[in-house]
Amino acid sequence: MMRLRSFIKPTGIVSVFGSLLLLPLQAEDQKTQYNVLFMIADDLTATALSCYENKACQTPNIDKLASAGTRFTHAYCQFPVCGPSRASFMSGYYPHATKTFGYTSGRKAIGAERATWSQHFKNHGYQATRVSKIFHMGVPGDIERGTNGADDVASWSERFNSQGPEVFCPGKAVLLQGNPDGTKKVRGGNTLEYNIAEGDDLVHSDGKTAAKAVELIAQYKNQPFFLAVGFVRPHVPFVAPAKYYDAYPFDRVQLPESVDGDWEDIPKAGINYRTSPGMQLDDRMKREGIGAYYASVSYMDAQLGKVMDALEKNGLSDNTIVIFTSDHGFHLNEHDFWMKVGLMEESSRVPLIIKVPGQKPAVCHSFAELLDLYPTVSELCGLPVPEHIQGKSLKPVFEDPTFSVRDFAFSVNGKSLLVRNKKWAYIQHGEDASLGMQLYDMENDPKQFTNLAQQEGFKATVAQLQGVLKAKLEEVRSNDLGIDYTPRKKKRKK
Repeated sequence: MMRLRSFIKPTGIVSVFGSLLLLPLQAEDQKTQYNVLFMIADDLTATALSCYENKACQTPNIDKLASAGTRFTHAYCQFPVCGPSRASFMSGYYPHATKTFGYTSGRKAIGAERATWSQHFKNHGYQATRVSKIFHMGVPGDIERGTNGADDVASWSERFNSQGPEVFCPGKAVLLQGNPDGTKKVRGGNTLEYNIAEGDDLVHSDGKTAAKAVELIAQYKNQPFFLAVGFVRPHVPFVAPAKYYDAYPFDRVQLPESVDGDWEDIPKAGINYRTSPGMQLDDRMKREGIGAYYASVSYMDAQLGKVMDALEKNGLSDNTIVIFTSDHGFHLNEHDFWMKVGLMEESSRVPLIIKVPGQKPAVCHSFAELLDLYPTVSELCGLPVPEHIQGKSLKPVFEDPTFSVRDFAFSVNGKSLLVRNKKWAYIQHGEDASLGMQLYDMENDPKQFTNLAQQEGFKATVAQLQGVLKAKLEEVRSNDLGIDYTPRKKKRKK
């Protein structure tokens, strides 16, 4: 049962006359008046999906969507942490443009007069509804309590939270890190733990989210809607009903490729905050962690399948744009790292699938950013694209999948910055590189084992990418928000 149901009235005049003012803008071609179904997973790495490069994890429903839509192979988040990533793609601004680096909605930075992605659709007559986590929510805390987290009220016509017991549900709960016997339940969003849960799908948050989305699709089928469905798995704790673990016996789980001395050429600032050595994980624990993550992914995939089935059952498949992605990636012991935050490939890259009615299935290798969703979907639906937002429309690739929208992707994490083009991944720690650099040849070293940044033959490449990075930062900060980007010196303590 859903614990919280909040009805949010649009800001401004709420009357019959006000409603008339918000009728949908009609595109020149009436067939472009699409509904929007936006589904997002939490902490899902592209390397865990069988429609990408991992055949070990079973995701038949996401695979089915990918086979009918356009699958982007080079999509990147703008900040590999839940809060700032979601604030960025929902507001339409890069984190450095708004200085939104924490667990907020970003509303304070962009102001009341700027419309978020869903609010833009609401302002043009769409029923804009959120189910569960779209802006940041604490996992597991806000999910256990059924609370709104850092949600933005003005972004929605209706919103629903999906309360779940998380790791405290009945079942076998295991805390892996530094706990040899594995028998402890804890409350926290950065601990590596799992639960082989008793009961069915509806015991947990994502099962409730899917059920509510199915209900709303039937309810909204005769009006234009923007339905945002946020799944919280596979975010830790890895909680899924026992049947989803059956496909992943822990003793058969394969560990990722590794090399001796992998950290020797990584600057201190580039070492992920959660590592296998730091969490005291042996190989058995690592396999359990990966297997439990896969089980959570499969559980989430099954819930997504229910939502897609409802779309088809209600006759909406041919007039609904479907988007599936994640807020950022996740390390599964690559480089002995776990979780997110870092800017290496497993953490910064995201899965992205967009199905547009009438367009042929395709695979697109153009670089894309989550920031591009706002202008892309607006344009596809015949809505005006706000001039101030900083993403680029991906619409051309649906006519020509070989079209290149971006030459590179840009992502940040605090003082660290990433430029990722076809040939190179360049990570710079500090705007002046004072905290170190990482340079990887992504054609010959796609798993990023050899940092070339300090090698003599690559100085020109580093210099060129530093120029790209500097220009990008200047572009990002060139907006009309009135934010002062001048670095402030820390006051010395007397």
